[in-house]
Parts: sequence; structure tokens; C-alpha cells
Amino acid sequence: MKISNLIFLGFLLILILFSATTYINFRQTEKVNENSEFFARSAQIVRETNRFQRNILNMVSGLRGYLFTGENYFIEAYDSAANENVNILAELSTMIPDTSQQHRKLRQIHVLIDQWFSDFAEPLINAKRNAVSSDSGQVAFNKMYREKLSTGNEQAVNRRLQHVFRDFSNYEYSVRERRKADLTNSIRRTRQISFYLTTLSIVIGVAIAAFLAHRISTRIIRMVNMADDIAAGNYSATTEDKGHDELSRLARSLNHMSRVLSENITLLQRKNEELGQFAHIVSHDLKAPLRGIDNVVTWIEEDHSQELSAKMREYVQLIKGRLLRAESMIQGILSYARVGREMPVKEEVDLNILLQEIIDSIGTKPEHRILLPSDLPVVKTERIPLQQVLSNLITNAIKYHDKPDGQVKISFKDQGTHYRFFVEDNGPGIDKNYHEKIFVIFQTLQERDSFESTGVGLAIVKKILDDRKQSVQLISSPGEGSTFTFTWPKSPDN
Repeated sequence: MKISNLIFLGFLLILILFSATTYINFRQTEKVNENSEFFARSAQIVRETNRFQRNILNMVSGLRGYLFTGENYFIEAYDSAANENVNILAELSTMIPDTSQQHRKLRQIHVLIDQWFSDFAEPLINAKRNAVSSDSGQVAFNKMYREKLSTGNEQAVNRRLQHVFRDFSNYEYSVRERRKADLTNSIRRTRQISFYLTTLSIVIGVAIAAFLAHRISTRIIRMVNMADDIAAGNYSATTEDKGHDELSRLARSLNHMSRVLSENITLLQRKNEELGQFAHIVSHDLKAPLRGIDNVVTWIEEDHSQELSAKMREYVQLIKGRLLRAESMIQGILSYARVGREMPVKEEVDLNILLQEIIDSIGTKPEHRILLPSDLPVVKTERIPLQQVLSNLITNAIKYHDKPDGQVKISFKDQGTHYRFFVEDNGPGIDKNYHEKIFVIFQTLQERDSFESTGVGLAIVKKILDDRKQSVQLISSPGEGSTFTFTWPKSPDN
């Protein structure tokens, strides 16, 4: 499976778990709101029920007060409580579902209230009103009073009504307690489910992240190790990856690149070997006829020295000079081709001794002075390449000097991991337009006929320093001398 698909599926699973947690919490919130509405409605029902019971007591007391005294004050309190109870019963009917057990209790209350009104309250009130106007009415009232109130039927209806009200209220309180317990259990279950789902999401997320990190990092490390091996020279290095994802494709591409690079490096090495052999063979084969020509010219000069005119002797010397230049150029080509091909050998090099050996080998004229610092360092490096660089720069400074009292000054600066060396002369100087040209092989600033030079020395210096990723610079102006400066590492690791 592709890594991108695996990451997508992992995040999708975590998203589903968090969505489920959010949905459960949302449903629990709805349930809490529903219970809050239920408790608000239940509190309203309880309040209305209590008001209804108080009004029943007011109606009974108002009825009895009116029957005993005949005062309209009592009948007004009775009427007010009766009208309010009608409204309460209507409101309770809208608040209680038709399928509820309370709705049946409410119908029983309706029936008992209507019975109380029709059997006791209204007949007694009418009888009391007629008793005021005549004695026969008073007799009829007294008889009805004894029949309806003294026999206990009215009290039985009141007890029945109170009993139904008590059942009505108790049912409401029991429903509230049950709903409260259900809500508590639901909240507890929701918290547990949310905790488990959240924990599961975190665990799965951490597991996926760890799996992906391990799966990706280990394979990337193998590829990095492969790249390090290639950089160290092991061009046949490969990495093993049998997967089918993006990193597997990258690994196969790297393996293909390694094979192609190995083939190209092998081919390049073979070409370099062939080039080295070619340079050696060509230089050897070219030197042989040049020596033959030189021998013939020498024989002519020795055998016919008396017969040669002054002009002919000049031509003979010119031929010898050309032969010497051609041999020097061939040797320069061979030296240039060998730069970077020798196996590097690191050794302790005392620059004081090295420079003195170079000066002795150059064979400077007495009128030329070479100034050396007294505190030249000792470095662990390749002796031959450093000797070639210093030798060519010093030779170049002396060869092109145009003053009889020439001076070459050598100095250095410590730059941390490197040394910077300076080869300074007070010669003719070099125009800025030629600062780059002089480092190109076979390039000279003077005519070859007027000055013997192969044009290879500075090219060798540039190639040696380029191979070691070092720099060489020229600071010069016509008539102000020249300063060649180059860097060289203190140790092989720099």
C-alpha cells in the first residue's frame, strides 16, 4: 500500500472515531436539554397541582362559610377558586400526554370535581339562596344539608379526590426521579464512551505515527547510507526495498542510478587509464624523433662547423631551441596529465626545508633574492603536489622578472583550518585582462620566439588546487609586480 494511502486511512480512522465521540456528546446534550425541558414542565405541573389542591380547600371552606353565614364574601372566594381550577385543569390537560397514566388520573379528577359540583355544591348553594326568601326554603335547605353533608357522602368524594391527587403527584415525582437516574446513568455512560473513544483515537494515532516514522525513517536511513557509500567511492552500493510504495520506487531509482553511475565510473576510469597510457606513449614516441633530429643537428654542427656560415649557425641554434621547447612541452603535457592520478601519500612536511629544496633546485641567479619567513609551519599533507605548486609559482616569478635586482617574497597567514600562502614579486606585473588566461594550458603573455616558455606551469598549479577544492588568485597590475595567493589545508581531513 502506498504511504500516502496509509496516512489517509489512518487520519480517516481517527477522524471517524472523533466524529463518533462528537456525535455521542451531541446526542447526550440533546438528552440533557430534553430532560431540562421535562423538569421544567414537571415543576410547572407540580405547582399547578398544588394550586389546584389549595383551591379545592378554598372552595370547601368558602362553601361551608357561605352555608353557615350566608355571606356573599364566602361565595365569591368559592367562585374565584372554582374558576381558577377550571383553567388549571385545562392547562394540565395540554401539558400531560394523552397516553400517560397521569392523563387517566386527570380525567378521574375531572369526574370527581364535576360530581362534587353537581351533587353537593350547586344544590346546596341554590338551597341556601332560597332559604333566605322563605321559611319553607329554610326547611328545605336544612333537610338537604343533613342529607348531603351529614351523611358523609361529600367527605367520601373529597377523600377520593385527595387520594387521586396524591397518586397524581406521586406519579409525577416518581417519573422525575426515574428520569433523573436515567440522565445520571446516561451522562456516566457518555463520559466513559467519550473517554474510551478519545483514548483509542490517541492510541491509534500514536501507533500510526510510530509505524510510519519507523517505516519511513529506517528506509530513508538505508538510502542515506547508500548515498554515503557512493560518496565514499563504493559506486556499486545498493539498498534493498521490496515494498510497493513511493519509497520503494525511490529505492529502485537509486539502485538504477547506482548501477548507471558504477558503469560510467568504470568507463571513466578505463578512459583515464587509456588517456594516461596515450599521453605516456605519445610523449615517448614524440621524444624519440626529436632526439634523433637533435642528434642529426649536432652531427652537422660538429662535422661541418667550419663550412657553416654565421647565418647557418644561427639557424642550427634556432633548431636546437625549438627542439628543446618541443621536448619541454611534451614533458609538461605528461606532467599535466598525471596531476590527480597519483595515489595521495600524507606525510609531515616542514615547509622551511621544502622551500629551501625548491630554491636549490631552481638555481636562481645571484642578483635575484628570495625572501622566506622564519616561522614556516609543519603540515601533514601530500608533499609532491605542494612542492609542484610552490616550485611553479617561484619559477614563474623568477623567469618573467624584468629587473636585474629581482626579488621574490614568500609569506603565509593562518586561517583556522587552512593556510594562505603568498608568492610576491616586484616584476613587470600582469594586466587584469590576462589574470584568467594565464592559468590556461599553453597560454603565455610573451612571444615564444622571444621567450622560452611552455605555458604549462600555472595550468598545473590550477589543476592541482582545483582537484583539492582549493583556490588560487592573482593580484597584479602592470608595473607593480604580481602576488599569487593560494590556500592549502592544514590536515588531510580539512
